[in-house]
Amino acid sequence: MVFVDSYPKTSKLVRSEFLVSFIALGIGALFGVIQALHRTGVFRGFVSSADYYTILTGHGVLLALVFTTFFIAGLFTWAVANSLERELPQRIAWSAFWIMLTGTVLAAVSIIGGIVGSPSILGHDLEADVLFTFYAPMKAHPAFYIGAALIIVGSWVAGLAYFKSLWDWRSENPGERIPLQTFMVLTTMLMWYVSTIGVAVEVVAFLIPWSLGLIQNVDPLLTRTLFWYFGHPVVYFWLMPAYLVWYTILPKLAGGRLFSDPLARVVFVAFLLLSTPVGFHHQYTDPGIPSGYKFIAMTNTMFLLLPSLLTAFTVVASVEHGARQRGAKGYLSWLRNLPWGKPAFAGCMLAGLMFAAGGFSGMINAGMNINYLIHNTIWVPGHFHLTVGTAFALTAMAISYWLVPQITGKKLKQRSLASVQPYVWFVGMAIMSNAMHRAGLAGIPRRTAEPTYDEFAFEGVAGTVGEMRIQIAIGGFLLFVGAAMFLIVMADTLLARRGGTLSVNSNIPEPLSGADHSPRILDNYKLWTAIALLLIVIAYGPPLASMVADGLFAPGSPPIPV
Repeated sequence: MVFVDSYPKTSKLVRSEFLVSFIALGIGALFGVIQALHRTGVFRGFVSSADYYTILTGHGVLLALVFTTFFIAGLFTWAVANSLERELPQRIAWSAFWIMLTGTVLAAVSIIGGIVGSPSILGHDLEADVLFTFYAPMKAHPAFYIGAALIIVGSWVAGLAYFKSLWDWRSENPGERIPLQTFMVLTTMLMWYVSTIGVAVEVVAFLIPWSLGLIQNVDPLLTRTLFWYFGHPVVYFWLMPAYLVWYTILPKLAGGRLFSDPLARVVFVAFLLLSTPVGFHHQYTDPGIPSGYKFIAMTNTMFLLLPSLLTAFTVVASVEHGARQRGAKGYLSWLRNLPWGKPAFAGCMLAGLMFAAGGFSGMINAGMNINYLIHNTIWVPGHFHLTVGTAFALTAMAISYWLVPQITGKKLKQRSLASVQPYVWFVGMAIMSNAMHRAGLAGIPRRTAEPTYDEFAFEGVAGTVGEMRIQIAIGGFLLFVGAAMFLIVMADTLLARRGGTLSVNSNIPEPLSGADHSPRILDNYKLWTAIALLLIVIAYGPPLASMVADGLFAPGSPPIPV
């Protein structure tokens, strides 16, 4: 039975969430190629350097917040319904969708207003040039902050639908272990609830009143700290859904089964515990934070390597099992027996390979001493384009080739285009990110339309600055082409008529080592959430207390117009 036939109401919701995410991907990708061409000086005819920052804000918000959140909501909705074998509570789930969509419209209108020159609303110009890291003292229109808050609130409501489904399922299945996909979804949402407290306080208590003129000054260090309390865990909000795909679906696509259900649960519990008390590694250069707490953030960040390494082992072992089930032999020759021509499999594997490279550059970001070499350089966007820009984004696109037919009942169209698309994205990202990392080592700054200084010339550590700029432009263009190819496939599939028999289904084979091989304490959400909160209090309690002791709005800063 096709998923859409078994759960038609949930399928409609997933289609709606995916549609919004795909639209955000298309607009964000367009903004991205404009950035790449403008910043490198290859072509500056699209926007002025002043409007570049509006484009940069739109690129970051639409891709890192809207595309990710809506796609994750759709994937999680499917995963919970599929693993618990029940429709989600529709009223709660649709309420979440409409709240997030309202927030998206508000944020998008305020960003685009900065380009088209919209009139003043609520006594403020309709604009938002504050970038994705929207902390003070740069100020956006109140609609931007209200929209961002609504997206977060909507995601919270979506989580309630997942937990409500579990409660209903448990009443009918007392004593049963939580199915793995649902376990992953709920663990991710618990981490999300804990980590978004910071940005919710920042936006609601400080930035919205500040942007409305109700308060005159805010403390930039406090708002920046509250943002980064959320700003690094959000990376794992992006990555844990990719892990869900790699653990539960990728082995099936390879022709095998997951190697170990217990290891998967351990990895997600580790992310719940360690994802949030790491934000100070984004603030190594902030003098208002004691070095000891920066050291705690560094060590916690390094501990996060453990679940990533466990994932590498488990996923590769699972994929290898699939290849050997297909008759593969040898130590490495089994790689040739994998279905590299199938876009869902190839995209997920290439995304995992890129994520491994992103993990190595992430260790540089996490280290207190060597971070100073690349802080605020283009190395940093080079790194997170490997993580959210490929580990998540390419996984999302790839698994859509497998998932969209199930939620529509329609066969995937443009299969040849879909088969090539993951490789186009991979090559484009490899070219662009490589050049960004090398340019960062040369000290070239990020977040600027004019990466030059008077009487100063950058010297490339490997290659020339001119060559790096060309690579960034070429890579950015290929990424835009890859996104366009994906959207063409999705549009053709969604608009097609239903017919024929689907060759894909939602059935996930049982792991080689199942849930019964793991201790039940792994499913004790109360225990792990309590420990996570304790670690956060240790890492953040004293520094935040000292900031508040000076006064919530002192030392204060008035808004700085962008």
